[in-house]
Amino acid sequence: MLILILSASYGSGHAEAARSLAAAVEARGGRAVVVDHFRELVHPVFAHVSRAAYYWLLRRAPGVWALAYGLGDRMGPESPLSFGMTRVGTARLARLLDTMRPDAVITVHATPAVAMAALAAGGRRLPPHTTAVTDFVAHSQWMPSPVDRYCVAAEEVRNEFVARGIPPERVIVTGVPVREEFARAVDADVARRALGLSPGLPTIVAMAGTQGSLGRLRDVTRALLTIERPMQAVVVAGRDERLRAGLARLAGASPVRVVGFVDDVRTLLGAADLLVTKAGGMTLAEATAAEVPLLLYGSLPGQERGNERFASRAGIALVARSRGELRRLLDRAVGDPETVERLQGSLRRLRRPDAAQHIVDLVVEQIAQRGRP
Repeated sequence: MLILILSASYGSGHAEAARSLAAAVEARGGRAVVVDHFRELVHPVFAHVSRAAYYWLLRRAPGVWALAYGLGDRMGPESPLSFGMTRVGTARLARLLDTMRPDAVITVHATPAVAMAALAAGGRRLPPHTTAVTDFVAHSQWMPSPVDRYCVAAEEVRNEFVARGIPPERVIVTGVPVREEFARAVDADVARRALGLSPGLPTIVAMAGTQGSLGRLRDVTRALLTIERPMQAVVVAGRDERLRAGLARLAGASPVRVVGFVDDVRTLLGAADLLVTKAGGMTLAEATAAEVPLLLYGSLPGQERGNERFASRAGIALVARSRGELRRLLDRAVGDPETVERLQGSLRRLRRPDAAQHIVDLVVEQIAQRGRP
């Protein structure tokens, strides 16, 4: 069994979802090949330039990104106003499919999903195609047609897909694929000792993804320093060394520890009573799988604001819109166990740590039903 997984290196979430699915395929005895659509099927220069432009917009002109995101949702993937950008890489994708002859394809980014759908709409015979949506929000760019199956994060997202015309039997609630280790329980005291933290103190973790500067971690660090109740905190600056150094100077000798990139996110979240973060799709998925209550702050316009609205409505997160509100909600979370317990109850109902395995099971079922193309 050979599965082609099409991803894109815009943020860490898509790549993380692809790795999780690849591991689940291999656990089933199959072979997975992960391909970055923009780098390998368009051009490495295009991938580099477009990714740099994306991050520049998020840092310098988030309002422009919000406008583009909203327009993309209104236009849909087949709109002529996209000027063909949603179909870049289609020709090379067709050649890759001819050469590789995979038993099935999983897409974890909207652009390769659209490219696959365009090939199918052109009459080309394709292997079964599943797209795994990595956010907690419905967006029309994730809804190209035809696609054999859409795997979504939650029932609310499924309902919106169906409301927008996707056949209900093609939309399955699986959750967002996360690494296998999120399915196992982690003892908080053991996790804290492993990280050099005190097992007996309330613990707050703050992060903003691998690109830490896209978040508002300086605000979060300052707010943590105002908490008078006993607690300890870990602020994760990601791969931004300049940010890490600046936050470390700000934290000084306080109970707030500043670290750089952390690979073992499962242990980190296992140590946390509360996660302060922006609402990236993968961050929400991992926090939900780990049952860590969320305080969302500094979410970027576009998909993260949509994720934030979902988390608030689902009762798994508090949301702060200002520095003052951030300080108040932090103090409330540390001092009011009932608030944390209420959030955890909602997390238990929503968590799907086996999403990757579920998606791969569905793909194997598709292969068995259709046979090799």
